[in-house]
Amino acid sequence: MGCRQSAVVAGKEVGNVRMRHFIEIISTKPDKDFMGFAKQGEIVIAKVRAQKETRNGSESRRNNATFSTVGTFFRFRAIPSVTITTAMFIRCDNEIYNIASVDDVRGMYLVCTCEKIEPSKG
Repeated sequence: MGCRQSAVVAGKEVGNVRMRHFIEIISTKPDKDFMGFAKQGEIVIAKVRAQKETRNGSESRRNNATFSTVGTFFRFRAIPSVTITTAMFIRCDNEIYNIASVDDVRGMYLVCTCEKIEPSKG
C-alpha cells in the first residue's frame, strides 16, 4: 500500500505518481514583535504530501510564470475550501519556494510552478 496515484499533467498521463515529499503551504501576514516593530508572520495553510520535480523550465513555461527562471514543480491533491495563490509560499525539506503560478488539473490536482528563494549573502 503506497501513495500511488494517477494524474494528467500538461496533457500527458502521468501514472503512479509518488507523493514522497511533505510540504507546508504558507501565507504571510503582518505582525508585531515584542517592541512593537512590524515584521512578517507565517500562517501554515496546509500540510500535504506532494510530488516534487526540479528541472529547468522551458520557454513556454517561463512565459506563463511570473519569474524568468523556473526550476521546481509541486503536484498535490486539491484541497477542498482552500485556494492556493501566488502570494503564498511552499516549504519543503527546509527550503522555501515562491509560488509563481498555480494550475488546476481536472479539479483533482494542483501543479504549482515555483522558484526557490535563496538566502541573501552578506
